[in-house]
Amino acid sequence: MILFSKQDKIYLMKDHLTVKQKKVARVIQKDIAMIRFPFNETGNICGLTNEDVLDATKQLLKKGFIRKFGAILRHQKAGYGKNALVVWSVPAEQTEKKGNMLASFPFISHCYERKPAFREKYNIFTMLHSKDKNILSLVKDIAVTTDINDYLILESIQEYKKISPEYF
Repeated sequence: MILFSKQDKIYLMKDHLTVKQKKVARVIQKDIAMIRFPFNETGNICGLTNEDVLDATKQLLKKGFIRKFGAILRHQKAGYGKNALVVWSVPAEQTEKKGNMLASFPFISHCYERKPAFREKYNIFTMLHSKDKNILSLVKDIAVTTDINDYLILESIQEYKKISPEYF
């Protein structure tokens, strides 16, 4: 029995999910196999068809029990030895343009605007990953290319936890 907050209301998950939705939720809250048809595999685990899995997932999204469905980059497994969060101070009128420029770099996995801005000025956050461990040279190249000279590099020293919460 889990209470779940949705749009200023508290729902009891147990009473608002079908049996199929519960089966699918139990599986998709864990890592999904990196195979060509992952929802076929999820269906096999749940005893459902691919279409049942996709339908149940869409309903979970629609009902608000899932807020987003996305991938997590496990950078060490992908061969990236170093990463850093870099925060950029960008004038409000240039946020979209500079944000798109930052997001276009292949070694940036995340790029988003932060409101309120960190320290009242760092409003764009990027996550950089490097195989050769030279984050500083990447950041300097980005700064020159984008003409953003005010930034902070927040390097990851140790990762303590990288798991998603499980509700079932």
